[in-house]
Amino acid sequence: MRGLHQKGSLKLLFPRGYGRTDKTGVILNTAGGVTGGDRFDLDAHVESGAQLVLTTQAAERAYRAQPGEIGHIKNHIKIEAGGRCDWLPQETILYDGAALIRRLTVEIAADAHALLVEPVIFGRAAMGERVRNLRFCDRIDVIRDGETLFSDRTTLNGDAEAILKGTATGGGCGAMASIVLATPDADRYLTSARDLLPETGGISLIRDGLLYARLLASDGFTLRRSLIPLLRHLGVSDLPRTWIL
Repeated sequence: MRGLHQKGSLKLLFPRGYGRTDKTGVILNTAGGVTGGDRFDLDAHVESGAQLVLTTQAAERAYRAQPGEIGHIKNHIKIEAGGRCDWLPQETILYDGAALIRRLTVEIAADAHALLVEPVIFGRAAMGERVRNLRFCDRIDVIRDGETLFSDRTTLNGDAEAILKGTATGGGCGAMASIVLATPDADRYLTSARDLLPETGGISLIRDGLLYARLLASDGFTLRRSLIPLLRHLGVSDLPRTWIL
C-alpha cells in the first residue's frame, strides 16, 4: 500500500490481525454521518495483481438536511490488470428529511475482478422510523477498458414510504441492496446464485462478464440474511470483521 492521503473527517484505516491475504481498508467517517452540504470523496487504485477489500466501520447515516442543502458521496475505484477489489460497505441508513447524492464509479481492466455491494435502509424499522420526505439519487457505473459495461440509476424524491409501496417500485420494502460482479467468468455464478435468493430478489447476467442482483427486504436484519450468503457465494469467503462486530 502506498500513496495514502486523507483529510477532513473521512479516514481510511488498515487494521491488522484479520488473517486475510488481501489488504483490507476500513472507511471511517469521524463526523458520524452525512447531512446537507457535506462532501465526501474516495479514490482507490488497485495495481496489477493486487487485491483490496474496502468496507466501513459501521453503517453510514444520512441525516435530515436543511432546505436546499444536499450531501454528496463520490467513490472512484480503478483496478488494473489481474487486480481484484471487493467493495463491501455496510448499510447506508436514510433518515426522514435526508438529501443525498451518491456515486460509485469503477474502472476495470479486461481481466480484473470487482465485487460491489451498496445496501440501503430506509429508516430503522425497529425504532418506528418512517421516511416520508427524502431526496436520494444513487448512481453506479462500471467501465471496462474505456467501455461502459453497466450503468444503474436510483432516484427517490418525496415520500419514500409511499413510493416503495408500489408493486413495481419496492412492494413495501424498507431496505434494499444492489450487487455487481464484474469478472470474466461471472456467468458461472448465475444459476447457483439464483438458488440463494429470496422471492424479493433477482439476478441477471447483464452481459458477458457482468452479473447484477438486487435484493429487497422489510428491514436491514432481513436484508442481511439474504445478502451475506450471496456475497459469500460470489467469492467473499471471509467477510470483513466490522460486519459482525
